[in-house]
Amino acid sequence: MTDMRSGNLSARRRAWGYGVAVAGPVALLPALVPLRGTVNLAGDVAVYLVLVVAASLVGGLGPALVASAVSAGVLNFFFTRPYHRLTISDPDNVVALCAFVLVGVMVSWLVDVAERRAAAAAAAAEIEAADRLRAAILTAVGHDLRSPLAAAKAVVSGLRAEDITLDERDRRELLEAADGALDRLAGLVDNLLDMSRLQAGALPVHPRPTAVEDVLARALDNLGVEPRAVVLEVEEGLPDVVVDAGLLERAVANLVANAQRFAPIGEPPVVRVDLDGDTVRLRVIDRGRGIPEAAREEVFQPFQRLGDTGTGLGLGLALARGLVEAMGGSVTPTETPGGGLTMVVTLPTGRPA
Repeated sequence: MTDMRSGNLSARRRAWGYGVAVAGPVALLPALVPLRGTVNLAGDVAVYLVLVVAASLVGGLGPALVASAVSAGVLNFFFTRPYHRLTISDPDNVVALCAFVLVGVMVSWLVDVAERRAAAAAAAAEIEAADRLRAAILTAVGHDLRSPLAAAKAVVSGLRAEDITLDERDRRELLEAADGALDRLAGLVDNLLDMSRLQAGALPVHPRPTAVEDVLARALDNLGVEPRAVVLEVEEGLPDVVVDAGLLERAVANLVANAQRFAPIGEPPVVRVDLDGDTVRLRVIDRGRGIPEAAREEVFQPFQRLGDTGTGLGLGLALARGLVEAMGGSVTPTETPGGGLTMVVTLPTGRPA
């Protein structure tokens, strides 16, 4: 946000303001002096008053006061009789020039006050938005990071307990539970770190030609997709996509995990991949409750889940879009025909357009 308060305007803005204040009154002379016989002093005063307001908007209160003073001198020297002298023969013109200076100062002050209030309101809005985001982060992190930590801690405590006898099967089940909890924790932390890198523009991206089928297979394998939990429809003969394979795996895994979360029982999500012009189009389709069109962009905001009360930081879709866009692609939500949500991912192929 550009701070409009006079005291915090950049040096460049103030310099431009003083330039308008000093050069503006002189620049108007070639247009107004030939009209002295047809335009009275009141008309000239109105024109210079507009210039004072312009100087205030550009550079703040200081340039506006300078513009008032310079304009008053120019009006006196060029537009009041006797011309080209700093004396005024008509008392009415004295009153007009004094009124001009007073109105110029008042208008400059009012414009400055309005800009200060606008800046204060914008700053307050930014602080409120930051507070809401901070509260969302604390709520999500407080619950979603604590849960796997608590599970892992409980398992370790159970294994260390001397008053409990565990057979090999019990120990294996506890270790599997701890392993799963730590995997969830690692995934949450990875999402947080990747999102922070994306927002800071510090996430390394190494695109190279990659077979989309290979990326899709690894993404589903890492996600631990059970048989028949996802329907794959991949067009044959697809060209390689120019992407960072690791980042695309993360993005696809997040999109599929989101689709599985909302897909009805017995209707697994569909991952459909085909060629669309000079790009490869990957669609993750579910037949869940869908998202209203007006709220579709909200799901890409970090820590937003639109009423989903399940676990997770609400970073999956935000991170998926960020990762894909970092590779030159796009993620667009659309409605699934017949109900549900389709995430359309476009990926560059490197083919000439």
